Amino acid sequence: MRIAFLMAHEGVEQIEFTRPWEALSQTGETPQVISTRPGSVQAFNHLDKAGTFPVDQTAAEASPDDFDALVLPGGVANPDALRMDADAVAFARSFFEAGKPVAAICHAPWTLIEADVVRGRTLTSWPSLATDLRNAGATWVDEPVVVCDAQPATLVTSRKPDDLPQFIEGMTRVFTAYNPAA
Repeated sequence: MRIAFLMAHEGVEQIEFTRPWEALSQTGETPQVISTRPGSVQAFNHLDKAGTFPVDQTAAEASPDDFDALVLPGGVANPDALRMDADAVAFARSFFEAGKPVAAICHAPWTLIEADVVRGRTLTSWPSLATDLRNAGATWVDEPVVVCDAQPATLVTSRKPDDLPQFIEGMTRVFTAYNPAA
């Protein structure tokens, strides 16, 4: 299974990227970094620069048809930049249109609000997004992980780095159950 990790060129919370990446890689999945710019992604540990990670493709050149699932890591700056990039927003929206599973943690649902795919869904996020999500038509709950099976795509959301074990378990379960041939 090929999984896209969509991130801006900087601002992603490193642990919200690396822990899901490692977990999916260990199950035999093939993750790839899709970003708004070529080169590398500058990750952060909260407000401090952390590692850099090579970009496999830009959102403008990547085809959602080449992927089976999407992961949206958080960080404050990352989804804020993604939601201002039309190609990134379209890339994220396409997974919902195709009925492919999506996982988003922390501030990442900002990108989903811009893609207009949260209406009628129940999800969680970093608490400061609760009003934004409600205004976009979602039901926000304060839980470590929420799996929303609203059609056409299953959405897994989580609040923060402390919830990574639950997020990874929910994401892995949903991605494993997804049958692209169905």
